[in-house]
Amino acid sequence: MSEILYMSNLYAPTLKEDPADAEIASHKLLMRAGMIRKVASGIYAFLPLGMRVLSKVEAIVREEMNATGAQEILMPALQPAELWLESGRWDDYGPELMRMNDRHDHGFCLGPTHEELITALVRNELRSYRQLPCTLYQIQTKYRDEIRPRFGLLRSREFIMKDAYSFHADAESLQETYDQMSEAYGIICERCGLDYRPVEADSGQIGGKVTTEFMALADAGEAELVYCPNCDYAANTEVAECITRPIEYDATTMEKISTPGVTTIAALAEFLGIDEAATVKALVGKDAKGQVIALFIPGDHELNELKVSRVFEGFELLTDEELEATGLPKGSIGPVGLPEGIMVAADRNLEDVKRWVVGANEAGFHYVGAAQDEDFKVDLFADFSTAKPGDICPNCGSKLDGARGIEVSQVFQLGDKYSKALGAVFSAEDGTDQPFLMGCYGVGVTRTLAAVVEQHNDEHGIIWPPSVAPAHVCIIPLTVGDDEVYPTAQRLAQTLRDNFPHLEIVIDDRDERPGVKFADADLIGWPTQIVVGKRGLKNNSVEVKRRATGEKFDVSLDSLKDGLNFLNRYKQVRSVRGPVVS
Repeated sequence: MSEILYMSNLYAPTLKEDPADAEIASHKLLMRAGMIRKVASGIYAFLPLGMRVLSKVEAIVREEMNATGAQEILMPALQPAELWLESGRWDDYGPELMRMNDRHDHGFCLGPTHEELITALVRNELRSYRQLPCTLYQIQTKYRDEIRPRFGLLRSREFIMKDAYSFHADAESLQETYDQMSEAYGIICERCGLDYRPVEADSGQIGGKVTTEFMALADAGEAELVYCPNCDYAANTEVAECITRPIEYDATTMEKISTPGVTTIAALAEFLGIDEAATVKALVGKDAKGQVIALFIPGDHELNELKVSRVFEGFELLTDEELEATGLPKGSIGPVGLPEGIMVAADRNLEDVKRWVVGANEAGFHYVGAAQDEDFKVDLFADFSTAKPGDICPNCGSKLDGARGIEVSQVFQLGDKYSKALGAVFSAEDGTDQPFLMGCYGVGVTRTLAAVVEQHNDEHGIIWPPSVAPAHVCIIPLTVGDDEVYPTAQRLAQTLRDNFPHLEIVIDDRDERPGVKFADADLIGWPTQIVVGKRGLKNNSVEVKRRATGEKFDVSLDSLKDGLNFLNRYKQVRSVRGPVVS
């Protein structure tokens, strides 16, 4: 049975105004509700109410991980540089890796992730295929030296993450655990009350070729995604397959047109009186070998440099100075008559478009009706464009919708990237030594907390789902120190504990005006508020407010159990059947 909390004893300093540096709802409200406090840029302390929420998110994550058979461990945050040098990531990870030397001049880093350390941990312990598969996880503080920490807990330099790592003898076993973890991650999102989408994603610095992000839909999200309303396709726009229908320019021959001052696609489309989808956009860059590449994509789309870098290793767009040195005029570049040695690559959506509207490689001039294989040739076609809403679903052909999302978790199939680099092998069934196949599975615990607030708030404050609320019920006596209202509030709390032993109850026993208590109750976001006042007690009743809906109703003190029966649904149970109620 949970304890009864008293607001007079809680360190929960609320704020009336939004902090000056807070830009998004979760940052503003977590600060104002007295749940977190900023210590330095991107570094936050959790106060008691914030800790209660954080602990509940961690408990949900822990329960779902344990249900998969994963085993909890705790690894050090401080990691020796030699492990990162073994994997090759000491230099590759970049300036986000917080590096330091000890008094003996030995290199260390504060771990942003633990692939190296976990692999080193098991390489001398897991020796046989009979010990596999094995999944280990931890919930721990991570560190990344973000160049621009912002949005409170969404992009911070110190954060809490659950990271799990699995070790396998074969691809089938890895896939089985990957699917199991993906299911568990969906359940975690549901239990936390999140509206989410699992989406195709890029593996980034973690590595591996197969990965899925779990995105909480929110306008404040830094990631853009596209999804199909008619099937289960969803992907981060970084990797989403771009299928569009460019408009072919109606012409029979190529014509050079004077376009003075026209240097953008929007200006060109307006000048010619055509749709931007009927134009072709040009961008020029070079790969790691110095090969200059002119890239052409549909005019109504943007270049996806991540996709380009997969085709042309080390690809970077030319600076204005470098572009000028090639003799190509910015804003009027096209495939006809390019200088010798420049490779022509185009988005595959243009492959069947016979005639293009493009720059003429002369300032103030464009070609209309430039024909492939007649006026110019394309050396290579590939997917180079960033998908956007209105494009075509690669699964079912419907039009894609778009949204912004907060990445709250991600699963990866790492393969043997780390096991090979760190010499982690096991004895296979045939007696040979083989590198482990590995999976990696991360949940941003503090990001999940912030994402819940982004989705569950209104103009008055936070609306916590009961599964992660700092407490379920707040009893608000309108007077304190009297011989009627406050004693009734205390008896009510005890009655609720007796009838609903799973409930967490707080009494706002502060000597404050009712308006202050009501405002703080909404700001903090208690799921259920029960107001005890002299007027109601004349009728032997109390007023109940449900924060999520704003619904208010009176309940007789003689029939509390029936009148508050909905509180039975606030139980913290493992949910595999759907989202927790609000």
